[in-house]
Amino acid sequence: MQEFLAMIYLWLKAGHIAFVIFWIAGLFMLPRFFVYHQEAPADSAENAKWIERERRLLKIILAPSIVAVWVFGLALAWVTGAFVQGWFHLKLLLVLALSGYHGWLAAYAKKLARGERTLSEKTLRLLNEVPGVATILIVVTVIVLRSVLV
Repeated sequence: MQEFLAMIYLWLKAGHIAFVIFWIAGLFMLPRFFVYHQEAPADSAENAKWIERERRLLKIILAPSIVAVWVFGLALAWVTGAFVQGWFHLKLLLVLALSGYHGWLAAYAKKLARGERTLSEKTLRLLNEVPGVATILIVVTVIVLRSVLV
């Protein structure tokens, strides 16, 4: 049984890391798409292209990635018994916040598709930093705090 759990652990970890990379890459791209989208005239062909690009990024990359990240991550937590460890609670909080950010970006994409441009270019460029900061905090939590709090 121990050998099986060790094998499944490595596969779960590999899947989790791979989909985290896809998810974070998509979260970096989407606000940048929004910056370019808002520069396009509202009723132009370019505007329609940005709406389609954002839709595809959300449907093809981001949606499957967030689901896989959560499935693999929760399975890893179960296999390792992380649910009772303090570092995991912080990681879970950070991933919940990042998931909320993802949802907010998806909602803003729908606003842009309706022609509502409520955020400035500067704000969108600042939002582009959120996944990077979240990634640093999560990695420090998993690697540094986990070893300190165990």
